[in-house]
Amino acid sequence: MPRPKQHILVCGNRRPPGHPRGSCQDRGALDLMLRLRDEIEARGLIENVALSSTSCLGPCEEGATVVVYPDSVWYGGVGPDDVPEIVESHLRSGKPVERLLVPEEAI
Repeated sequence: MPRPKQHILVCGNRRPPGHPRGSCQDRGALDLMLRLRDEIEARGLIENVALSSTSCLGPCEEGATVVVYPDSVWYGGVGPDDVPEIVESHLRSGKPVERLLVPEEAI
């Protein structure tokens, strides 16, 4: 299998209920992972794009958080409905989805 050209990291961190920072898992990270996997497979990108769940990526208030490497593009507030746009615009066309970008100061 060839090395992937891109690697997507999805924060899967879970904090105790009521934690002030919240957690990406409570904001739908599992559904997001499943949708990303399905969309990557459906578009024939499985050999070019790796997908991994992580522990905390940091900008919890921006969650669910997704990072695309090697581009170092950070997305926040991502839900399953955002996946087709991320895959088509960013992964296939190289254009990050501006409306979902995490501000530099939050990283």
